[in-house]
Amino acid sequence: MALRRSGHVTLLDVARACGFSVSTVSIVLSEAPLSQNVAATTREQIRSMARQLGYHPDAYARSLRRRRSQTVGVLAFDLSDPFCTPIVRGIQAGLQPAGYLPLLMDAQTQRKLFDSYLQMILERRAEGVIVIASWIFEEANLLADIEKNHVPIVVVGRDLTARRFSSVAIDNEVGGALAMRHLCELGHREIAVIRGPEEMFDSEPRWAGAKRAADEASVNLDPRLVFQLPSMVDPTSGFEGGVRIAGQILTSGLRVTAVLAFDDLTALGVVRGLTCAGRRIPEDCSVVGFDEVLPAVVSTPDITTIRQPMKEMGLRAAEWVLDAIESRDLGVVPSANFYQAPPELVVRMSTAPPPG
Repeated sequence: MALRRSGHVTLLDVARACGFSVSTVSIVLSEAPLSQNVAATTREQIRSMARQLGYHPDAYARSLRRRRSQTVGVLAFDLSDPFCTPIVRGIQAGLQPAGYLPLLMDAQTQRKLFDSYLQMILERRAEGVIVIASWIFEEANLLADIEKNHVPIVVVGRDLTARRFSSVAIDNEVGGALAMRHLCELGHREIAVIRGPEEMFDSEPRWAGAKRAADEASVNLDPRLVFQLPSMVDPTSGFEGGVRIAGQILTSGLRVTAVLAFDDLTALGVVRGLTCAGRRIPEDCSVVGFDEVLPAVVSTPDITTIRQPMKEMGLRAAEWVLDAIESRDLGVVPSANFYQAPPELVVRMSTAPPPG
């Protein structure tokens, strides 16, 4: 049997193989109401031949007829960031039951590539867009172009409701307070803090929460032990920064019994730097991270951290974009939603009471 140039088995191929017209085969395989007028033996013969040939419906052709792509563009600034993976899984879990296909794109921290992918999303008539703003994210003008085309947008990781984009984020200030409060309750008083890069939107609220919790516990944070990561080139920059700052802590000559790191990768870098210098974690120094990414879970010691419910955040983003698509089809302009996920302290091996 000769197949068409695409290589896919078509309705015509099934019709030729079983000797019925294309219209009859189409009615049966699409389970249209008219299929009840086709003899049961004929229906079974057509379905059997379709299974034998490996026929699958042409979703592309169906989308052209319906003028619906059944796709949602999912654009991540950097998929190598462990933060993104569980969010993507949540998005996929939310879209799959509704029959929507995620078009996953990785901008690799490159602004030009990010803009290019947004243009491709428009050109391919994606019905919605989910942006994972995992770290440094600047609002792109192209997002406004997508909005003008009545394509719903949901942002995960940053609050852009001021720009009328539905947003799912974590309460960073509460998370920073939880991390600092845990160390204070263990009895730590000499605590070093590693802030995120200045341009990162979640750095300031985490620091504000940590300061508030320290004040509440009457713990004085020594300004000489407050460090800041430089601008990030990629997610591994946090790990490298943690290693470097661990060295600065050791050479400062100041007593430090705990380190509160900006995120888990930075915390892992601190553990590496202190361990290589002969310090034990947590016997000599406790370390706390933020995010609960997989490397922090499987490391030795595993890292006490602030959990972001990343898969749940992805699920909510998928639900919102599907709801917005449905509202648009009904002629209703959806409002911008905002959800601030509650963080959770997860205590593991990297924290303990201070030595002595």
